[in-house]
Amino acid sequence: MSGHSKWATTKHKKAAIDAKRGKLFAKLIKNIEVAARTGGADPSGNPTLYDAIQKARKNSVPVDNIERAVKRGGGIGGESVDYIEITYEAYGPAGVAILIECLTDNRNRSAAEVKVAVTRNGGTMADVGSVSRIFDRKGVVEVAKSQAGKTVSEDDLLEATLDADPEDVSDEGETFKVISDPSVVVEVRKAVQAAGLDYESAEVQFLPQYGQAIDSVEVAEKLFKLLDAIEDLDDVQNVYSNEDVPDEIGEQLGE
Repeated sequence: MSGHSKWATTKHKKAAIDAKRGKLFAKLIKNIEVAARTGGADPSGNPTLYDAIQKARKNSVPVDNIERAVKRGGGIGGESVDYIEITYEAYGPAGVAILIECLTDNRNRSAAEVKVAVTRNGGTMADVGSVSRIFDRKGVVEVAKSQAGKTVSEDDLLEATLDADPEDVSDEGETFKVISDPSVVVEVRKAVQAAGLDYESAEVQFLPQYGQAIDSVEVAEKLFKLLDAIEDLDDVQNVYSNEDVPDEIGEQLGE
């Protein structure tokens, strides 16, 4: 996992979310639709749907939009959705590895748009497997440090989730990420809730095995421009990368 990119990456992602809330809503709605399609429209019996709805609520997606997405995904009321899941691999400036997850109803459109976004912004498409081999599929439960008038510590989370067998707790600045095997992410999330703590999201992600060093502000700016261009595509759901941005470069990016 990247060791010194938390500040820069967090700031970058927050800026992207603020600037593109409409696109964020669309991605969260897709998550709900796919979860309802694959596991049923009842959140009480479909933990993936439960967590997709929770994440949408945390990001202020209107309740009506969430309910319609559940119905579409579950095929209720005559509406239905059918997305193809595709993963693309690329390299950015300084050899940063990039994994791009898409949900699309048109494979050719998705492939063309991703290729254009990557190549026009200083990146290159990678051979299948060359990037994905350095990422591990992990369960990730994100918990805010400050909630309900109290501060959550790393020890609090370790104690709360011990029986669920987490692998690590990562300090991400304003939040902690409890990392686990994907098979126990729901158990970790339930353990967090049982301890009286709120959580921001619980999902399976791809985490890099190591970070790729960024040695200048110019390279960092080029990289984040590339990541923005990819994230801006309608078919793109998630973008994972292994940049390692030193704190001093991150601070200069924020100026």
